[in-house]
Amino acid sequence: MVFKYSVIGFAVGSALMVSPSMAQGASDSNIERITVSGLSFNDYKVGTSSGAMRGDIDLMETPQSVNVIPDFVTDEQLATNLAEVLVNDSSVTAGTTRWNRQVFSIRGFELDSGNGYLINGHQQWSHYVQPIETLQQVEVLKGPSSMLYGQSGPGGLVNMVTKKPTYDSMLDIGFDTDENGSTRVQLDAGGSLNEAQSVRYRAVLVKQDTEYWREYSTTDENQERDRWLGYINMEFDLSDDILLSVKYDHTQDKAGIDAGGWLDNDGNVIGDNETIWDADWAFTDNSVSNLGADITWHINNEWKVKAGYNDQQFNRQRFDSAPQYTTDPFSNGYSIKPFDRYDDWQHKTAFVDFTANLNVADIEHQLLIGANYLDYFYQQQIQRGATQTIVPGQAAIQPDLDYHLSAKGTPSEYNYYGFYLQDLMTFNEQWKVLAGVRYDEQKKDGLGENSYAVSPKFGVIYSPKENGSIYVNYSKSFTPQGAVNNQFDVNNELDLKPEYGIQYEIGTKWELFDARLLMTAAVFDITLENITISETLAVPTGSFTDITTQGGEQKHRGFELGAQGQISQNWFVTSSMMYLDAEYQTGDEREGNTPIDAPEWSANIWTRYEITDNFAMNFGAVYVGDRFANTDNTISKDDYIRFDLGAAYTMNIMNKDVSVRANIKNVFDTDYIEGGEYNMVTVGQERNISLAAEIKF
Repeated sequence: MVFKYSVIGFAVGSALMVSPSMAQGASDSNIERITVSGLSFNDYKVGTSSGAMRGDIDLMETPQSVNVIPDFVTDEQLATNLAEVLVNDSSVTAGTTRWNRQVFSIRGFELDSGNGYLINGHQQWSHYVQPIETLQQVEVLKGPSSMLYGQSGPGGLVNMVTKKPTYDSMLDIGFDTDENGSTRVQLDAGGSLNEAQSVRYRAVLVKQDTEYWREYSTTDENQERDRWLGYINMEFDLSDDILLSVKYDHTQDKAGIDAGGWLDNDGNVIGDNETIWDADWAFTDNSVSNLGADITWHINNEWKVKAGYNDQQFNRQRFDSAPQYTTDPFSNGYSIKPFDRYDDWQHKTAFVDFTANLNVADIEHQLLIGANYLDYFYQQQIQRGATQTIVPGQAAIQPDLDYHLSAKGTPSEYNYYGFYLQDLMTFNEQWKVLAGVRYDEQKKDGLGENSYAVSPKFGVIYSPKENGSIYVNYSKSFTPQGAVNNQFDVNNELDLKPEYGIQYEIGTKWELFDARLLMTAAVFDITLENITISETLAVPTGSFTDITTQGGEQKHRGFELGAQGQISQNWFVTSSMMYLDAEYQTGDEREGNTPIDAPEWSANIWTRYEITDNFAMNFGAVYVGDRFANTDNTISKDDYIRFDLGAAYTMNIMNKDVSVRANIKNVFDTDYIEGGEYNMVTVGQERNISLAAEIKF
């Protein structure tokens, strides 16, 4: 194995960043600030989630399975993208990374780019690799969450919580590199801008140049990526009771295209694990901006109102070679169908939440009354080139294409809004009841495709002891399906009903070792109803050859276990596992089959052991069971287990904390497939050594 390095990487030597700054300012101005320092602080365990109940509610009082992944853990792992963060939750399985984006499933249901991802509770268009350097934590909300967030899938949501401004001045500078020559420089700064500390900020800058390990079949050159990120979050104490937060971030991300590997009928990778079938001149160039503001007003001791708005502008040029799958590309070559395409996505979201803590008839109520809104716009321009036949090892001719020469396509627009009411009622120290309901309406301009839905949620929490709880919940999700669009279909232009996801879950949560370790377990049963079934007519009727109906189901049952926190004075752990039984019950060719990327078993663990106050070791393992690579279940991906190691050392140089780290990912160089369909699989990376350094001012 050849070790590649940059000049900076060589100068850094064996460096890496460790813990992020632990001095966080409180989110509300009238809350006492507490600063915590020291390596022994339990950064592995997070006690609250902002997304599960649309407020910072204790996880023990949340009748739902939620996993919170803190940035401390992912910084230790030298994570560079969301996939490397979500590997810490076994209920999340990875799919394809085609076109410089990432696809995930929760409990076997694939997340939608338009409604499966939240940033601070705002839905985002997530058709790109999410930047993680701005995140304080990632929350995996499991099961239907439509009662609070509207249209979404039945498996759950991923809520990304961004870093908050700090009261005290801080500056962290980090650098990391790997054996392929990739580099990343990060700057994280925060503090107050006035003596009264009523104006605060947090800023993050990132410059990343990635050299991937896979190579183009036409030139033997590696895929590359060039990314920079800017983030600023400002907080203003307008009064003792009113807090204004303004946030802006911009990502510029250009990368060569790697649409993934190909599998033959036996599930083996066609060619080498390193082979990229796309042309070396193909690329995606993403420009993503988010501008938003939140304002919080403590009306009195009981009532608080919070309103927020976010405007996301996402523009992408995709100059694609579009290789066409074949099982034998070496004999007769394979085809590419190039095009130059420009995509314009616009996501505008807004919400207003009234929350109250009331005591009525000796019953404590944590009340939420709110509404949210989404305005979606999409338009495309595309110019297509002639089909070429490519022979591996020979260069592909770059066509002269320019999307500007084509007309803009018909815009796709819709907006939806929802109203929701939720009440967490505490009857006594043992019993709590959660009840909530939401009404949603979606409208597509000019198309007459309107969808309406009512989404209930109900939960009960029983606490047999102060440090433990048992809960049950019922929740429902909905996803609009639009209308049939096929002139040869008997039901052409028929408005389809939304897909509904219905979940029953029972779980338990326990805080052990003086509340240093959180143990969780959950059993779930999810049914997705109104699945669309498209079939070919046995006997054509006039000009109609197809028929589309609804009525199919998809059932996912299973259980999860999790542990997060401190086992002993020097030993920390985060771990989870999931068993899943997923099956189509559609009455068509999918009947009895398992969805793609829905393993029966999966598990993970990451640990930290502090040998001294300055030196710590890490060990990690990820297991993913057999998964199918096509809907017919004729091609499968083998199970795998991957082991990772890490070590970090912190020292004081000129009164500055300097941390260095070395990580080895895939220690035993295991061959594996992470996820994706047979014609776009993500091939697991071979053994890789990463080095990093961080200095805190």
